[in-house]
Amino acid sequence: MTQKDKRFAFQLYLYLGALFITSLVVSNLIFQKFFHWRPFGEVTVFGADLFEISVGILPYPITFLITDLISEIFGKKKANQVVIAGIFASFFSLAIVYTAAAVPATDWSPVTNTMFSEVFGNTIVAVFASMMAYLLAQFVDIQIYHFWKRLTNGKYLWLRNNFSTFSSQFIDTFTVVLLLCSFGEIPWSLFYGLVVSGFLFKIFIALLDTPLLYLFVYLLRRRFNLKIGEEIHLD
Repeated sequence: MTQKDKRFAFQLYLYLGALFITSLVVSNLIFQKFFHWRPFGEVTVFGADLFEISVGILPYPITFLITDLISEIFGKKKANQVVIAGIFASFFSLAIVYTAAAVPATDWSPVTNTMFSEVFGNTIVAVFASMMAYLLAQFVDIQIYHFWKRLTNGKYLWLRNNFSTFSSQFIDTFTVVLLLCSFGEIPWSLFYGLVVSGFLFKIFIALLDTPLLYLFVYLLRRRFNLKIGEEIHLD
């Protein structure tokens, strides 16, 4: 690989990492708004409407697509580095929100103290719950992804992409809803419904992102002349 290719590969890795961190941080900040997505009409599951989900779930599946893409092209080590960077960024954003909440608003401020607290007041609990679920889910995703990659000698991309994402998304959804219910942020009566809704929605998105992963992997393999299973080593 030429020096020009290495520079481009490093820049690509940085941009993918930036997209990953942005999606993660934003999902933690906007989680308190819930919406209905009713492609099948009104369906109730365990006392909750099917696909009655937080807007925070919208950018979150992007993180799993990015870690799978980084795993495929740059390897397990680089995928884990992005996950750790995401944890740091989330806690840093939490510190900023906490500091902003502690600063009193002026009399003429368009956003009052009460308004700010209503929107971001539960961010600390949300970020903690999300980070615990995220940390577990992402590392499980990467481990399963590379397990299937080794087992299939780099073939059957759809298999490792979906198997790793299905497993990790269930862990993530179950853990974050469990923690939010335990902290009193969400009533227990909605627990099973939110777990099922969140998991099914993420599965739906995972199936949609498989063609995108194939496209990106194809383009990058062609750009860097990579064989199936071959990775770019940036170190």
